[in-house]
Amino acid sequence: MIVERLEVTPPLADRDESVWPLSVPAIRHVAEKGLTFTSDLVVLVGGNGSGKSTLLEGIAEAYGLDVRGGHGGRKYSSALDKSPLGESLRLHRGALGFTGRNAAGFFLRAETAHGMLSYMTEVGVSGYGERRTEEVSHGESYLGAITGRFNGPGLFLLDEAEGPLSFHSTLALLNRLRELVTTQTAQVIYSTHSPLVAALPGAQILELTEDGIEEQEWADLDTVRLWQTFLRNPGRMF
Repeated sequence: MIVERLEVTPPLADRDESVWPLSVPAIRHVAEKGLTFTSDLVVLVGGNGSGKSTLLEGIAEAYGLDVRGGHGGRKYSSALDKSPLGESLRLHRGALGFTGRNAAGFFLRAETAHGMLSYMTEVGVSGYGERRTEEVSHGESYLGAITGRFNGPGLFLLDEAEGPLSFHSTLALLNRLRELVTTQTAQVIYSTHSPLVAALPGAQILELTEDGIEEQEWADLDTVRLWQTFLRNPGRMF
């Protein structure tokens, strides 16, 4: 695996737990206990405000991927200061880990994906598709980058990447991720609300709740039980 374990060091580890980001239970869990990954496919599941995106962005910063998104190993027009979590997060890497400007991989961040994909396409960066983003759907632009850029070694971080995708396109994405980790020295960490994404075969599922972070089986996830209840009788939810 590219990343085997996360730990939070000072100064963040010594801060008041009532202050963000330690006020988020999942981040406080990592600060107090660390977090060990047991698979090259990791799915972070949790509700809004559970800390999924915060944790993923911290991993990106600690690893060397720009939090604005895109592929690693490139120079940027402007540097960004790291967040408190990114500054203090330590990644225990596998033997073939990458770092800094050599940080191979990709960060697909939901909040900034549209602007990032538009820019990369407009300036002609390879692997992002040849058609301008206004000429394709949001989902098509996502799939273009995934097809063109998810094809080598490194750490691949996805934040709710299924958002603009149809059911079938999400399945295509997940099969691409499985192919990636079986053919390359690659690791995927994916934050989501989706039971479909959480069903990714072989994935370590980590549920982020008000109690911290706990490894779960797919069938025991709150989001899975809620969707099952809804699909059996949609009218009960209204």
